[in-house]
Order: sequence, then C-alpha cells, then structure tokens
Amino acid sequence: MTSATTRERAEAIIAAVGGPSNVTSLTHCATRLRFELQDASKVDVATVEQVPGVLGAVPQSGDRFQVVIGGAVQTVFSDIMALPSMAGVGGGKRPQTDAEVKAAARAKGRGRFSWLDGVFEYLSDSFRPLLGVLLGASLIIAFAAVLDALGVVDFRADDKPATWVFVDAMWRAVFYFLPIMVAYNAAKKLNVDPWVGATVMAAVMTPDFMALTNAASTVCTTNDTLGTTSCVADIFGLPMQLNEYGGQVFVPLIMVAVLAPLYRGLKRIFPENVQMVFVPFLSMLVMIPVTAFLLGPLGVWLGSGLGDGLAWLNGNAPLVFAIVIPLLYPFLVPLGLHWPLNALMLVNLNTLGYDFIQGPMGAWNFACFGATAGVLVLSIRDKDAQMRQTATGALAAGLLGGISEPSLYGIHLRFKRIYPRMLVGCLVGGLLIGLMGGVDTQAFAFTSLLTIPVFDPIPVYVIAITAAFVVSMVLVIISDYRTPEQRAEALAARGDLAQAPAPAATVTEATPAAEATPAAEEPAAPTTAVLAPVSGETVALEEAGDPVFASGALGAGLGIVPTDGTILAPVTGELVTVADTGHAFGLRTDDGVEVLVHVGVDTVRLGGEGFTVDVSRGQRVTAGDRLGTVDLVSVQAAGLPTTTLVTVTNSQSLPGVTAHGGGTVRAGDVLLDIER
Repeated sequence: MTSATTRERAEAIIAAVGGPSNVTSLTHCATRLRFELQDASKVDVATVEQVPGVLGAVPQSGDRFQVVIGGAVQTVFSDIMALPSMAGVGGGKRPQTDAEVKAAARAKGRGRFSWLDGVFEYLSDSFRPLLGVLLGASLIIAFAAVLDALGVVDFRADDKPATWVFVDAMWRAVFYFLPIMVAYNAAKKLNVDPWVGATVMAAVMTPDFMALTNAASTVCTTNDTLGTTSCVADIFGLPMQLNEYGGQVFVPLIMVAVLAPLYRGLKRIFPENVQMVFVPFLSMLVMIPVTAFLLGPLGVWLGSGLGDGLAWLNGNAPLVFAIVIPLLYPFLVPLGLHWPLNALMLVNLNTLGYDFIQGPMGAWNFACFGATAGVLVLSIRDKDAQMRQTATGALAAGLLGGISEPSLYGIHLRFKRIYPRMLVGCLVGGLLIGLMGGVDTQAFAFTSLLTIPVFDPIPVYVIAITAAFVVSMVLVIISDYRTPEQRAEALAARGDLAQAPAPAATVTEATPAAEATPAAEEPAAPTTAVLAPVSGETVALEEAGDPVFASGALGAGLGIVPTDGTILAPVTGELVTVADTGHAFGLRTDDGVEVLVHVGVDTVRLGGEGFTVDVSRGQRVTAGDRLGTVDLVSVQAAGLPTTTLVTVTNSQSLPGVTAHGGGTVRAGDVLLDIER
C-alpha cells in the first residue's frame, strides 16, 4: 500500500486496525501509536506494516495494539485525530488520556501487581518526553569531547575562554534544570497542575536558596573521609539540610508523589470558582517547606544510596556487572522499564562525577544495531524493498542517535529469531568490558557512533561495542531473522516464489503424473511500461509542486498537467488503493510493480468534490480501463494544481525506471519505461 498524503497515511492505518468504530482510544509515546481496540482480531497486521512510514506493528495482550512510527509519531497521531471519522472515537466518548488507557489495561490484565506497573509507568512517563532534549544535549557533549580529544580546547579547565563556557551552558542547562522538567512531567502524569510541580522544585534551586549556605546561622561541617561538606541552616528555628539539587531526579519524583494527593484533596475542599487562587497557593505553601526540610534530603539520600550500591557491585564484581547490564536492557526497553536505570546514571554523574552504567549499556545498544544491520544485509540480498527501508531507517536512528526503539519495534520484536542472536552480542560486548576493566563516562550520552569520544578508555569501549555489533550481525546473516515459513511468505508476497523452495510433489502408481501435478499457469509477461493515465503536458516531479513526490519518497515518475478529466489505468493489475475522495489510485501488477496515480496536488482537501470513482479496492483492471473522472475546472477554482502525478512506488527494488520522453502525451501513451 502506498500513500501520497499524510491524511491518506492516517486513513490507511485506521482502516487496517478495523476502522474508527473499532478504536476505543488512541495515545502515543516517543515512537509508537498505542491503540485500545474493541476487537483486536479485526486488525490486518500485514496491511498496517505496508503503510508508508510504519516501521512495524506489535500486537499486545488483550485488545491493545501498537504501531511503530519513529520520530514522526506526533505528526501521524495528529493526522489521525484530525480525521472526521475519528471525531466519535470510542462510541462518541472523548478520547482517553494515555494515563487512562494504561490504567484500564492494568486493571484488566495485571491483577495484584498493577501498583508495581504503575510505579514503573510513573518513572517512565516522567522521563520519556525529555528524550529529545536529552539527545540534543548528548550530541553537544559528543561534539565537545571530540574537540577535547583533538586538543582544540580543554573542557575540564577552569579558565576556558568565554566561547567554550557558553558551549558548556548549552548542554548543562538540560541536566542542571532536569529536576524542574521531571517535576513538570511527573505532575502532568498524576493529573496535577504541572506548573505547580515545576515551581515547587524550582524554589529549592533559586540563587536565594543556594545563598543560605553563606547565612550567619548556617553551620557547615566537612567529612574528612569523603571530602564532602554538609551545611545545615536554621529556618524558623528548625534545622534544614542544604543540598545542591541541580541534576537530581529522585527528589522531584518523590515530591510530586506527595504533592498529588494534597493537590487533589484541596480541589475537593474548595469550590471551582476559587480553586485557581487557593489550590496552587496552598500547594506551594505546604510543599516547598516539606521538600526543603524533608523530601529533598530524602531524595538525595535515596539516589546516592542506589548509586553507591551499584558502584559497590561494579567495584567488587565488575565482570558480573558488565555482563548483567547489557543482558537486562533488551528486556527492559520494550517494557519502558529502562528509565529508572537512566535516572541512576544521572545520579552517578551528579554525586560521583562519572557514570559506570552507560559503558556496558553501549554493548547492548550496538548488539541491537548489529542485528538490524544483519537484517539490512539480508533484505538487500533478497531485494526486499520494504524491509530494506525499515532497517535502513532503524540503523540510522541507532548509529547516529543511539535510539534502539525503531530497531526493536520495527524489526526485532516481529521476528523472534533475532533476540537469541542479539543476546549473544550483548554477552560478548559486556564480557569484554568486564575483562578489560570497565568503561566510565563523565557525561550523560546516548550510546551512538557520535558519542564514542565521551567514554574512557575509548579503546576498550570501541573494542566491546564493535564485537557486540559484529557478533549480532553475523549471527543474523548466517541463520536469517525469519523462519523458513516466514521467508517463503515474504517471497510469495513479492511474487518471487521462484526463489523459495518448492514443496515436493508425491506421485503414486495409482495417480498418473499428469494428474498429480497440474500444469503450471503461464507466467505473466513482465511489466516494462507505465502508460499515461491522462492526456496533457509532462513535468518533472521536482516541478509538480508537491515536496513529498519531489523528494522521491514515493518513487520515480512524472507529472502530467492534464487537458482532460478522464483517468485511465496506467497498467494491468489489482487496485490496492482507491481513495474515497477519488483523487488517488494505487495499482499492483501481477509481477509486483506498484504504481500510484495521484490526481492534483493537495486535492484531498476537496473531500471528493469534483471527483467520481468508477472502481473499487481489490478490483482487477486492464491498462486503459477508466478509473474515474475529475472536474478540472472545479479543482482550479479551488486554487489547487491539477497536475496528475504518476510514480512507481517500489522503483528502488527495480533495475531502473526512466521517463519515456517528454512534452505532450495522450492517455494511453507510454509514460515510463521499466527495466526488468
């Protein structure tokens, strides 16, 4: 299935999951659309995965279903929710929030352990929205580390030039103010005014609060063993332990968990017309002192204690630690349970000045990317254009951004043979890190190729992640990521069964050979040309006015400025897409050539006005059959171009697609030549 507009992509996804009436609710996270369905058996998984821009589909327990999109998930979600057919999603009720959907799922399927799931979701949802800025800061750190390694500037020096102090501020801003960001997300997760949560956390990070260490009534003591200084201020006659809260993550998480019941209780006490004044006021009046006196020191102690515990394991059993971390992550990430470990990394950086978790974690990430690379190699070998595109995007996101979700959800969780091979890569990488003395880093960094310079020692880290990558990749290439049945199905779907092993025919004496094996059908002649669906003047895709077609994302082809409104089939085959609005038709020939005819630019906005459709999806047509008509005057009156775009959407899997001359064409003339 192909799609020319974002609206058509949204429509295609909804149709494949059973239509709007089958959707109870829809939410999204960083990379996935999360559906709660009336009946999950209505989902056509294969069709979902064929929608352009979809990296994969993940059926879940009950009637839940996830569609993996990647970084464009917010756009796709917005496009779906903007569909008129989705206005009554859930039987006319409003769409459920992400928290409501997850709460319902826990109530249905997780029994007495739902509270634990809720804790992990609270942690996960408090960090997940920060993925973008954390990645951005990570890449700035990587840039700084490269310059430091090349001797351009010493980023550890106290007397750096102002330029490089400013560069430091660009990434330190994220980590210093991380408690405020986490407090905002955590409060939002618990249905508390997020600005109240952010304000409470900001109060203990102001210059005024930090200046309390210099107050006359403040007493500071130094721990000679640890080399640390502890200060206690006299506030209202009570002792308040002063801490540096920049970069702390457990403090806001604990604070918001206490704030939530207080906030909801206050809302029950005060009438709605005065809640805006008194609920935030009293929440701040109570929670700022409680945080400063009690929850802040408690959060610092908790984070330091967990970090010290892992540090003890890393110091006393480094080999075990280095192996366990990369073997845990492949199971934590799909469940969203890896964020607590990420929080501990930040605690380590804040308290120890370095982190020892990210190095072994890199072994897992690169084992994951290596498995994806193995899938990419096989997809190129098998000329599987769909999987090649999926694997290429996932591998780019991994190697350049350090993000594993596109690989996991787009490929690995769909093909269960990958996981055992990937785990071997994790084991090898972790083992090497442990045997060679471990890897530390002084910055929070997504483990990608760009962030290699932030790890120390670099040679140990490079050897470990290279081994993890290569082992996983080679094992996937040698043993394939699909079962023999899955590979045969994939080849059949592409009309390529000749490459698949044919089942042996059994001939007995009682059954003549001619009767046992019926004569093979005459193979279809290869498609070597695409005909013009309309008459008019040809133009290059780059000049047609649609950036998506111009980019080549929908394949090679041409545009035609039509002089007639009759739309003819450009090839013989099956109609796999027929837009209800009549402006787009997708055809697939018997030998697998996929052709898209898109009438006009942005004409989906007309909602079918001026268009008639004479065919239906699934119908077989012959080249030259009428597909429909368009009133060109009506389209022009709406201020939209009438240029009809014709592309071979799977042109990347073909030897070549070239324009058959230019200038004026008549409907039925050869428009594109296809090399076979």
